Amino acid sequence: MPASTTAPEAAPAEPVVLTAKALLLDMDGTLVNSDAVVERCWRDWAERHGLDPDEALEIVHGRQGYATMAILLPDRPMELNHADNAAMLARETADMDGVVPVPGAPTFMTAIAALPHALVTSADEALATARMAASELRMPEVRVTAEHVGASKPHPEGFLKGAAELGVDPADCVVFEDSAAGIAAGRAAGMRVVGIGPRAGAHGPTVHVADLTEVEVTPTADGTIRLTVRPSHTAPTAA
Repeated sequence: MPASTTAPEAAPAEPVVLTAKALLLDMDGTLVNSDAVVERCWRDWAERHGLDPDEALEIVHGRQGYATMAILLPDRPMELNHADNAAMLARETADMDGVVPVPGAPTFMTAIAALPHALVTSADEALATARMAASELRMPEVRVTAEHVGASKPHPEGFLKGAAELGVDPADCVVFEDSAAGIAAGRAAGMRVVGIGPRAGAHGPTVHVADLTEVEVTPTADGTIRLTVRPSHTAPTAA
C-alpha cells in the first residue's frame, strides 16, 4: 500500500509568557488591516514611476512613504520623495475602503486600556486617527506618529520615544509589530517583539502569532503586564 503523501498537520505551539511594564503598538498590520488601500495607492505610485508594483509592496510595510521611495528611487532628490509622501498620506487618509481591525484587536485594546501603552506608527496623526476610527478601535492617549520622529523605521527612534513618553526603560517594553522594518526597529531599541501576521514570522520576532486572538493580557498586583502568547500552530518540521 503506497505511503501517504499528506503533509503533517502543524502542531499546537507551547504558550510563551512575556512580562513587561509597557506595550508599544504598531498600527497597520498589527491593530488595523489596511492592506487593501496600501496596495491600491502604492501600485498606482509604482506604475506612474515605471517601477514593479510587487517590488514596491515588498518593502513598503512599516516604513514612512518617503523612506520607501528613497529605496526604490535611490537617485531621486529627497524633497520630491517628501512631496510625494505628503500626497500619498492625503490619499490614504481619504480612502478607508477595506480598512478593518485585525482579528482580536478590539478585545486586546479593551484589555490594555488601563495599562501603560503607546501607539508607534509610521502614519501621520490624521491617517492614524482615520484608520483607528474606521476600525472602531480606541486611539491610545500616548502616540508617536510620523510628525514626532526624524527617522523612519527600521530606525528605533519611534519606539525609544514611546518608551520615554511612558517613563519606562526600553528593556521593560514589549513591541507589537507586523513588518520587517518595524521588527528591526523594536529589536534595535532593545525591546522584545511580538510579531503579528504573515509578514512577521521571517524577521526574527521574539514570538510570532497569526493575530491578536492568540495574545492574553493579564495585569498583576505589582503593575507588571503578563502576556501569555499562544500561537495556534508551529510550522511542521521539514522531512
